[in-house]
Amino acid sequence: MKKSMLTLALASANLLIPLALLVFASGFFPYKPFLTGLAKYHDIPGQPPPPAPFDKVIFMVIDALRSDFVFSDTSGFKFTQSLISDGVAIPFTANAQAPTVTMPRVKALTTGSIPSFLDMILNFAQSDDSSTLANQDTWLGQMKATKSSNLVMYGDDTWLKLFPNTFHRADGTSSFFVSDFTEVDNNVTRHIPSELSRNDWDGMILHYLGMDHIGHKAGPRSVNMVPKQKEMDNILQKIYSAVESEAHLQSTLLILCGDHGMNEGGNHGGSAPGETSPAMVFISPKLQSISERVSCPTKPNADFDYYETIEQSDVAPTLAGLLGIPMSLNNLGVFIPQFLSLWPNGMLPSRLMHATSQLTNEEDDRTQLVFRNALQLLDIVKATFPHPLYEDEGVVMNCNGPASTRETLACAWKEVLQARDSSQTESWSSSRTQESLFLFCRKAQDGLSTIASNYIVSRLYWGIAIGGLAVIFTLAIMMTSIVESNVSSTVGSALLSTVYAIMMFASSYVEEEQQFWYWVSSAWAMINCLSCAKSFMPETGLILVLLRFVRRWNQSGQKHSGAPDIATTFFRAEPSVLLILILLTFVDLLPQLIRRSLNPISFSKSLAALGSATLCAVCIVFKAIFTVNDSPELWATHAGTVRALGERLPALITLARIVFSGTALLIITLIVRRTRGPSVTWDRSGDSTSIPFISAIHAPLAILLITQSRATNMPLFLLFSIQLRCLRQIDLSATAIALIVLIMSHASFFASGGTNSISSIDLSNAYNGVSSYNIVAVGILLFLGNWAGPIYWSTAGLCLLLEQHSSDLSAERSGNLDRSKRREPQNKARAISSQSAYIATRGAIRESFQTYLAILTLFTCIATTGVMASCAALRTHLFVWTVFSPKFLYMAAWVIGWHFVVNLGIGTLMVWMG
Repeated sequence: MKKSMLTLALASANLLIPLALLVFASGFFPYKPFLTGLAKYHDIPGQPPPPAPFDKVIFMVIDALRSDFVFSDTSGFKFTQSLISDGVAIPFTANAQAPTVTMPRVKALTTGSIPSFLDMILNFAQSDDSSTLANQDTWLGQMKATKSSNLVMYGDDTWLKLFPNTFHRADGTSSFFVSDFTEVDNNVTRHIPSELSRNDWDGMILHYLGMDHIGHKAGPRSVNMVPKQKEMDNILQKIYSAVESEAHLQSTLLILCGDHGMNEGGNHGGSAPGETSPAMVFISPKLQSISERVSCPTKPNADFDYYETIEQSDVAPTLAGLLGIPMSLNNLGVFIPQFLSLWPNGMLPSRLMHATSQLTNEEDDRTQLVFRNALQLLDIVKATFPHPLYEDEGVVMNCNGPASTRETLACAWKEVLQARDSSQTESWSSSRTQESLFLFCRKAQDGLSTIASNYIVSRLYWGIAIGGLAVIFTLAIMMTSIVESNVSSTVGSALLSTVYAIMMFASSYVEEEQQFWYWVSSAWAMINCLSCAKSFMPETGLILVLLRFVRRWNQSGQKHSGAPDIATTFFRAEPSVLLILILLTFVDLLPQLIRRSLNPISFSKSLAALGSATLCAVCIVFKAIFTVNDSPELWATHAGTVRALGERLPALITLARIVFSGTALLIITLIVRRTRGPSVTWDRSGDSTSIPFISAIHAPLAILLITQSRATNMPLFLLFSIQLRCLRQIDLSATAIALIVLIMSHASFFASGGTNSISSIDLSNAYNGVSSYNIVAVGILLFLGNWAGPIYWSTAGLCLLLEQHSSDLSAERSGNLDRSKRREPQNKARAISSQSAYIATRGAIRESFQTYLAILTLFTCIATTGVMASCAALRTHLFVWTVFSPKFLYMAAWVIGWHFVVNLGIGTLMVWMG
């Protein structure tokens, strides 16, 4: 195959993969259909809706309020705990289904429905308005329509996005600026006193973000967490005091809840117990008469399950009953039984009308509430699982072990009908009626909540087909001479890609993917240690030893999450070791900056050393102050000194901008200088040697990546640097380098704490140098922080690849550009020969890069197609939204960010620049 055809095939494969992802995603993440409009009360002859115990609601959401933050003995919510013990408050653990991010959880709390996974993606798009609830039925919409209520909102501006033109007064705050723990909450609290004194609203939404931000920055064990809990508890105490004392708030229901929880890393989005177990507390003096007065604090039943567990969707129908409004059309929740006691219990026989399946006028309010909930759910069941029974009650059914959800729900409704028929001849208590109705409601909730999404299957298959075509193009390249230089590495890459794609069909392998890359990296180092020349054995042996440290740096995945590791366990016990390793990381980086980046073409040695030391010093100071504010325990006895230093220096935002500006200025200077001549480095004797441009900017890039990493991960770059130095001593082919980049990039991603769960996305460094939320800036910083290891190794691979040709290219270019000699007739033949050699070397570089890129493209195409195929084949799997869908999103990030931008984009640019 001609080289032009190889280039065309490689370009086609790289263009087809993003297209395949886009087509597949459009079929895998469609909007779920929903009923539009507002619900009205079902017409029950002689039975008006029960009277409402409350006429106002204060809905206080504390973002990431995990259940133990309120109910455990380490909680700062002491006043709230006293209300629970006194019976004024009724506590629950509210199960939050994945994805555990704010937008879908708010949708569940307000509509009672189960949001789609697409809402998780839209949660990060601040400018998107396609996820609005303006056309959906919610308890907020019902309050405005049924009771002409005024609503006010303060806090997370997600509510303003979901409910446009809904609030009488509002003040929103961006939920993504996680660097702010204080002002983001003060902006909510400052409105509370004036609102509590007003009587022109019926619903007040408060959404506090500080606790979530603390979690993202420093985790649930941060020193800032308990003080924040006490702050929230004090606010709740002031609100409750007003409810007790103000006449216009006497019938106000106060609800304290979290939209989701957080894991031990302070993140959320997945399905770990800590993420899916937010607290939920209903508070009112009226509840004292029905409360069981449970003790608080208490111990969990299991993991984070305190007290009784309810579904978040249960809040919507419960609030509808408590406020006297119709239940939402799309509600899948069930009225919480504990609150039925707020209505008087009639002692008359409880019966259902035989002909219309409606209640008689003898029915008590409690059963009527549950019956209205059942009728509302029945409307959705009829549309989703139609059955002859719903039209003809005489249909004969065999309910001994129903085989499908459709049959299960029909049998549950049959139980309700049989209870009705029994009531025609027997006198039975309303509790028996409620039992059959609750049974149907729960089964309907379970059945409707687990139905598969309305996939556009044709697009799934088209996406897989396009991905398969990309694989064919890359396999065509594999069969040519472009990879004949190193058959073992080529075959190894193909085998690795195939095994990886097969792994994606098993949920446990997806969750524990890090084990695969750790094993592959160790196996690669061991094989090379045994097979390479004796002169290279120390280098490969050292790489193997360092890999053992890398794999124990952060325990990730599901099985070993929370197990002892270096970053969390060892460094917290020995913070001085962390400090020493961080300093050694910069000591190792400093000579690289001096010799490779600030070379003698433009700077003297002393000026280069001063500039390098200044940039490193600012970076160290920034990370030190940054870390002492979030995790002071990592600095041990030095925390006070670092805080004092921070008070004398500019703000963190300014320090971060100095690091970014210094790095950018250095790279720009290198680019300008590159236009005037080749980049050089100094050897130990002081002589200069030509180096590729990527080698010149690799050290500044490392500073940027270190700045975007957690303090406990910064020493990883010292290990990476030593491994790269060892690899520079080994004679490697382009295919071998590509295989190394592939393995080390993935191993470093998981070693830094990454997983295939949304909850492992690290936001702690996504706002460095950012004063307000900007989706582009935050997106870039987020990618740099989470993919710092893979970016380092991708650029390191380019260094290894291009450094092999740098010395030859430098000499040939010098001969080619020696214009003074080219003017002499006797040197004309020499100049022509030099020019030909220069062109030949440039061709060899391009061919090596094409080989290198072909191996990486092969893995990308096969892996992406495998992930899409697994998602399509397992789209009805129990873990499709908690395991396979997040993996698809991570695969998209790897393809677009790591492969398309870094490997293809930056790689091509670096080859073009030499």
